[in-house]
Amino acid sequence: MTSEQQTLKKWIDESSYIVFFGGAGVSTESNIPDFRSTDGLYNQKYKYPPETILSHSFFMRNTEQFYEFYRDKMIYKDAKPNKAHIALAELERRGKLKAVITQNIDGLHQQAGSKAVYELHGTIMDNYCTRCGREYPLEAITESTGIPRCSVKDMSGGVCNGIIKPKVVLYEEGLDDNVVSESISHIRKADLLIIGGTSLTVYPAAGLIRYFSGNHIVLINKSATPQDNIADLIIREPIGETLGVVCE
Repeated sequence: MTSEQQTLKKWIDESSYIVFFGGAGVSTESNIPDFRSTDGLYNQKYKYPPETILSHSFFMRNTEQFYEFYRDKMIYKDAKPNKAHIALAELERRGKLKAVITQNIDGLHQQAGSKAVYELHGTIMDNYCTRCGREYPLEAITESTGIPRCSVKDMSGGVCNGIIKPKVVLYEEGLDDNVVSESISHIRKADLLIIGGTSLTVYPAAGLIRYFSGNHIVLINKSATPQDNIADLIIREPIGETLGVVCE
């Protein structure tokens, strides 16, 4: 265990209200690519930039192309929780960790056993009909082709046929007010804030950490972020490896 990891372990032992704030780097050890690294999604070549494809206006105007990209690049059905997800679930089980606030949409925190998960950008696991509101599982997207459509029958025997949309926050869409409010509440109460696997450049999500006024901020990220200066401890090791060691 490195000296930085030893310090983190000590602070975890001393804390009673830990909050974890994470991004795409938490899931890279589950073989889900991140967005902004050299090999990330935003540095790959597509007909349109990913930011454009994953926008509300593109979804409305080019729905079929949206789903081609979404099925190919945003859904990883075979991904499994890694050491980071498992360690955080264990900290929650011990009563130490009170909330996981994530920018990820993959549902891996829940798969690992975490209960108090606040998904700022929504989730691929939940989907709904934009016409009648019926909710659908992930399979409604993965097991369909083209534009997924609602199969609900109306009183006359006709089919709704509305577009099924993921409960994922697209560019140009606002975050869920309740999720944001609950996240801020937890951050305000925390005595230890662990930030991991995020560039801290995506707003408004990254701005939530300014509500922290507890004892220590720990930043676990392979590369520098614009907010390194606020951290009491910076760890440049892989997050799964780090949390796996300190939470043993």
